[in-house]
Amino acid sequence: MTGFDRALLALGALAGLLGVAASAAAAHIPGADSLKTAAQFLLFHAPAIIALVALTATGITHRLTTRVAAAALVIGLALFSGDLALRALKGIPLFPMAAPTGGVILMAGWLVAALAAFVPARTRQGPLGQHTPAIRS
Repeated sequence: MTGFDRALLALGALAGLLGVAASAAAAHIPGADSLKTAAQFLLFHAPAIIALVALTATGITHRLTTRVAAAALVIGLALFSGDLALRALKGIPLFPMAAPTGGVILMAGWLVAALAAFVPARTRQGPLGQHTPAIRS
C-alpha cells in the first residue's frame, strides 16, 4: 500500500467520523436540513472510498484508475459537504459554486469507479505460468 493509498484510507475514515459528528450536530440544530444532507453524503461515501482503496490493494481493478476514482470522491465530498456544512453552521459558502462543483466531481468519481472495472489491470507472470496482480501500477 502506497502513502497515497494510506492518505485516501485515512480521508475515507475521516469522512465517516465527520458524518457522524454532522449527524449529531444536525439533530440539535432546528432547520439544519443542509447539514443533514452533508452528513448523509459523508456517511454514504466514506465506505465507498475505503472500498476503492481496498480494491487497489487487491489488484482486481486498474490501480491508477481506482485511485483517481477514490481521490475524486474525496475532493467532491470535501467541496459538496464542506459547503453545505459551512452554510448551515456559519451562514457563509465555502466559495461560489462549491457545492455544485463538488457534486459534479462526485458524479465523475462514481463514473471513474465504474470504468475501473473495465480497464484491464496489469498482471505479471508468476511461477508456474499463472498470472498474478501486479505489485505496483
